[in-house]
Amino acid sequence: MCYSLRYCKNLSTLLGNCEKIMADGVVTIRTRKVMTNRLLCRKQMVVDILHPNRASIPKTEICERLAKMYKSTPDVITAFGFRCHFGGGRSTGFALIYDTLDYLKKFEPKYRQQRVSALFLKGYYKRERMGRKQRKERKNRMKKVRGTKKAKVGTAQKKN
Repeated sequence: MCYSLRYCKNLSTLLGNCEKIMADGVVTIRTRKVMTNRLLCRKQMVVDILHPNRASIPKTEICERLAKMYKSTPDVITAFGFRCHFGGGRSTGFALIYDTLDYLKKFEPKYRQQRVSALFLKGYYKRERMGRKQRKERKNRMKKVRGTKKAKVGTAQKKN
């Protein structure tokens, strides 16, 4: 295979080889340090992904593969903290597999619940927020009162 385009007489051969190399994206997922956490009703593990000739893998695909490996469903799996190693081809992250969706809702932080919701459950967890200016005004009104009256200031403004 020639490496310089200047000396290469058959450019289509060179480009054809590149496409074939990039196309075979075999992904291998390995888990280690697998621990069953009975207090939080989940399995937790470190996930190593080998993905040569391919960019990082989407979390949906990771969760689906882990669901097959551990005989579960993808909606009770949270995968996070993935980092690509220098040189590419390898990523390492963390995964939690909950026993049921109820335990996931009970123990998982809200921000990770929103991520799982965005990937698989399409809006089971929807957080309603006031506008930025309303939140700032409410915060400043709460500074002017003491004790339990702070909560009343907040709820009174929500009704308006």
